[in-house]
Amino acid sequence: MLCLTLTGSTLEEDRALVERNRGWIALAELRLDHLLPDEQKIASSFPSTVDLPVILTMRRKVDGGMCSVPEKQRLQLLYEAAKGDFAYVDIEDDVKKSDLKFKDPLFEQKVDLEHSLRTRGVRIIRSYHNFECVPADLFGRIHKLAAKGDIPKVAVTPGNMMDVITLFRVQQELSSLTEKIVIGMGPYGVCTRILYKKCGSLLSFCSDSQAAPGQLSAQSMSELYRSDKLDEKTHIYGIIGNPVSHTSSPNIHNPGFEAIRYNAVYVPFLVDSVRAFFKLAEMLQIHGFSVTVPHKRSVQPYLGRITREVKQIGSCNTVVRIQNMWKGINTDYYGFLVPIEALIAQGEIRNALVIGAGGASRAVVWALHNHGVKVTILNRSIEHARTLANETMSAYDTLENAYLYSETVDLVVQTTNVGMGDLMGQEPCPSLHFSGKEFVYELVYKPEETVFLKRAKEAGCTIITGKQMLMEQGKLQFEAFTGYHYPHWVDVVL
Repeated sequence: MLCLTLTGSTLEEDRALVERNRGWIALAELRLDHLLPDEQKIASSFPSTVDLPVILTMRRKVDGGMCSVPEKQRLQLLYEAAKGDFAYVDIEDDVKKSDLKFKDPLFEQKVDLEHSLRTRGVRIIRSYHNFECVPADLFGRIHKLAAKGDIPKVAVTPGNMMDVITLFRVQQELSSLTEKIVIGMGPYGVCTRILYKKCGSLLSFCSDSQAAPGQLSAQSMSELYRSDKLDEKTHIYGIIGNPVSHTSSPNIHNPGFEAIRYNAVYVPFLVDSVRAFFKLAEMLQIHGFSVTVPHKRSVQPYLGRITREVKQIGSCNTVVRIQNMWKGINTDYYGFLVPIEALIAQGEIRNALVIGAGGASRAVVWALHNHGVKVTILNRSIEHARTLANETMSAYDTLENAYLYSETVDLVVQTTNVGMGDLMGQEPCPSLHFSGKEFVYELVYKPEETVFLKRAKEAGCTIITGKQMLMEQGKLQFEAFTGYHYPHWVDVVL
């Protein structure tokens, strides 16, 4: 089930959120702590105005919520709202039983909220939140939360791949608990939100406003990742990198899988340790994955076979499981060539300037070298440039001297990440000038037109965007993963 967290300040806003997302969700969580005080007083009416089960939650600030009133007042508000027709009520693990007894004018004695809820058939979710880490006693905590017959919920923050493995181990360690909610928050936890069933989780939360760190939208969870439709037979693929949140690769592979009716999902994995990821890959029986910075070289010791391109280039961007071993491929090599192969064959590109000497640059330089193009590599670190140049019989220089190569080449290729993410708006070599006759090719695909490309375009150059290479290398990965050509009728939005 996908549960939409409602963060409106009024019940009307929350109803609109349900309506907008209704096709993708199975239930909703009314966040009492986000509502205005007057709206909190009438929150008990909310479940009867929507056509799906609702969880009632009043989250404290310490647990990632908005509620800052005294604890006694918070629980009183929760009690009053819980008189509504809610399917579930969330109560934190450290709330004392004695604090859940309330005076009610309708009754002669104090009312026990927990007893009242159970009598009415309302399920209690017993929750634990940790925004710092994944505690060492996670499995024990879940068992303890479930002791009263309630649904245990843990929302914890993995800080590395080993923590992620711990969350995926919950299912096998606590398989006897058929109902539990397991959530990994933050960047490392995104894969656990998408693959929540692999954690043994009853549901996964989503929202339009990222109510908790790492939450995705209901549309992405249901349409792009099909999280609520995954089953035991679903083949898992993914992309590993650090960072990886910017990736558009899921937008290529997941629509492709759906178009050919292939039961598979492609998930982003933030990876700090390649060794730990290969443990997770065996555990989840991952069938293949893309590799982005900084892991294109560090995956290689774990591969049973590599293609000629990987051996020559020393960079691997695709790994597939073949006959119980991992095979490394480089689709960057051929994906890069697709937009310019005809120009090289026609003699319009004879020499090139390549900016950068990282993993992507290696594929670019080798591809150009193997097709008879003379290459000069410019890089901030002269040592890295020299190493790659010596391997490919290319020339090299430091980025500081970029101006010396102005208007001297047919092709300029920008392979660094300058211009994207935190470096958006920056340029790798502002001193390089264009004559307007060059072909300027940049591997950055977000944004589609960087400051560097815009300057080249204004000079009259023919520009080739990173989206073209991303799409071409992605199609080749898709073939390696599935054995099928990428469906030409899919309209990919990058």
